[in-house]
Amino acid sequence: MSYVLITANRNYSSWSLRPWVLMKALDIPFADRLEPFTKPSNYEEFRSFSPTGQVPVLIDGATSVWDSLGITLYLADRHPAVWPQDPEARAFAQGVVCEMHSGFAALRNDCTMNVGVRVRPRPMSDALRRNVARVREIFETGLTRFGGPWLAGSAFTAADAFYAPVAFRIRTYGLDVGPMAQSWVDRVIAHPAMRQWEEEALAETWREASHEAELAEAGEIVADYRAG
Repeated sequence: MSYVLITANRNYSSWSLRPWVLMKALDIPFADRLEPFTKPSNYEEFRSFSPTGQVPVLIDGATSVWDSLGITLYLADRHPAVWPQDPEARAFAQGVVCEMHSGFAALRNDCTMNVGVRVRPRPMSDALRRNVARVREIFETGLTRFGGPWLAGSAFTAADAFYAPVAFRIRTYGLDVGPMAQSWVDRVIAHPAMRQWEEEALAETWREASHEAELAEAGEIVADYRAG
């Protein structure tokens, strides 16, 4: 089994982070191929390896799998640790993964991912406030019901991987999710795989104008730890 995982910029690409951190945390070997965002639309260039013109993409021999959820489901068929073994915890993990994949539009749009900065955000919209409250509820429910330290029990699973980008967003924008949920945020950011992603993000020197414009719209940058 020889996987290649194609991802984009560490600072920006929350969708790339999901399968990357999952595979790293579960010790699933893969070759790491980075295709950076170089302009507002990279569709034509990315179409050479992705049918959607987007990342991430997993290549397994002659098979290509796209979309972070599609990749996760493909891996789960081959690596049982992707989902919790307990049926109730598995149902919870699958539900919150799908919820993150299809929802949280305000959190995505108002708090664009940028690992290397800290931002004083603009006043929250009602939609963003509801998104943050729901994130807190998910974290507290998982940690309480399944005993932690991860969202669906004692082991890191796809549930943690899908909310890993949210952890970076919570830190970047100083979002208040309460002490219990914050304990998970701190734990996942301290995970060796997340630390590696962050180190690579801070070392990136390129900037993409549309992503930087989204960041400027999100609020006032109060610290920038990125190289260059």
